[in-house]
Amino acid sequence: MGTPQFPDLGKHCSVEDCKQIDFLPFTCDRCHLVYCLEHRSYIKHHCPKADKKDVTVVICPLCAKGVRLVPDEDPNITWEMHVNIECDPSNYDKVTKKKKCPVPGCREVLTFSNTIKCRDCTLDHCLKHRFGPDHKCPGPKKSDPGFPFMGLLSRSRKESKTNQAPATSSSKWATSFLNAASTVRASAEAGMTKLGSEISQKLQIARDGVGLSSSSGSGSSNGNAGQVEECPQCGAKFASVTTLVDHVEKVHERNNQSRVFKMSIDVCPKCSKGFRDPVALVEHVERDHGGTSKA
Repeated sequence: MGTPQFPDLGKHCSVEDCKQIDFLPFTCDRCHLVYCLEHRSYIKHHCPKADKKDVTVVICPLCAKGVRLVPDEDPNITWEMHVNIECDPSNYDKVTKKKKCPVPGCREVLTFSNTIKCRDCTLDHCLKHRFGPDHKCPGPKKSDPGFPFMGLLSRSRKESKTNQAPATSSSKWATSFLNAASTVRASAEAGMTKLGSEISQKLQIARDGVGLSSSSGSGSSNGNAGQVEECPQCGAKFASVTTLVDHVEKVHERNNQSRVFKMSIDVCPKCSKGFRDPVALVEHVERDHGGTSKA
């Protein structure tokens, strides 16, 4: 067998009636014997271990799961192990009963390719009833009109009531979140109350001042019938105290506020360059104009 240069080249077929030498032999992966091209299959050489790697699956009638039979093992033993350990009868309805479109009268089975989830009601429908009017969609859920955090807090409270043993982390989170929301709401309400009280006080003071001035003016009008109110700042004359007060608030108070933001600017007499600081103006004249400010 072989040649002087390659003494191990080629092997004889393991079949007794063949024994043909083959330079490219085939090794069976079950019985690990060498065969020629004609007897390489399991059926041709009658392999005794051909069924060792065969996969046989039996569908369980209780849970509709596949049970794989182990080679060289009694199928009854495999079946008993599945029933005692893995079998779950509640899974039977999930596997056998196919999901259908929830629209009354529609028998369309929902599959991967014909299932559309509605954005408003979050339910799966077939392609025929994918639009809202077709499946009578109630529309999106309305948001809570109250405080923005109250909806989330109420949900967390409901979940904590339904669960008998809630996690400590979730309860701590809900408590801290409730405290923060109540603090924000209380501070906002206090600020609004304080602002309202201050506005009402200012209005009352203004009304009292106007009433006193008008009463004094009416009392003195018996002696001086044609008295005219005069503005102490600009000298403008008005027929009543109310118009004088409005004039002062609109003209002189705004002017006083605007004067706060005004800033004096000194201009160089030679180059007309402006400076906010007089010292900077003097340094500029001495450096650029020879120390004299005369034109």
